[in-house]
Amino acid sequence: MTQWLISLVGTWGLPAIFVTMAGESAGLPISSEIVVPLGGALAAQGKLNFLAVVIVSSLANLAGSLVAFWLTRRYGERVVLSRAGRRVGLSRGHLRLANRFFERFGLWAVFLGRLLPIVRTYISFPAGVSRIGYVRFTLATLAGAIPWNLALAYAGLKLGQHWEQVASYLSPLAIPIVIAVVVLLAVAWWFGRRLGEEEEAKIASGV
Repeated sequence: MTQWLISLVGTWGLPAIFVTMAGESAGLPISSEIVVPLGGALAAQGKLNFLAVVIVSSLANLAGSLVAFWLTRRYGERVVLSRAGRRVGLSRGHLRLANRFFERFGLWAVFLGRLLPIVRTYISFPAGVSRIGYVRFTLATLAGAIPWNLALAYAGLKLGQHWEQVASYLSPLAIPIVIAVVVLLAVAWWFGRRLGEEEEAKIASGV
């Protein structure tokens, strides 16, 4: 994957950066820690414009995020309440939990999620299940994507031919972040199930 990304960005430049970064934000396993620093390194060689690398990668993040956001906003509730959703224990309680979380932390959750490896790729999905609006989601996504891409591109610009070190510096963060995400998902699933059971009990009792 790494060599493919290097070849793609090295050959096609900004269009390749847009496509790959849009794909990353739509949920594809593509690493911005490789693509954007490479763009910065190419800018150091005069092959790309530094500001264009930051702008294109950030707009691509927004485009991919909006795709993921729309898909889960459009189909998320249907999936949760389908037979497949019920088989894994999903219920309306999980939808309520997502709504509560993003009603309280919506902008900050999306903004901070865009600044974290791995989390930034998937933050659009739970946001789409919630009732957070498109405008707020767009602003929070850009607010997080711009500094992230600026930092990565600048690191690539300064490191030049050693831009790969950016990924090696960030990779130690991946394991604890994955563990934290798994724990949070397990906790959210448990609370969502409890909320669903309480809701079903109220309906059964006629409250």
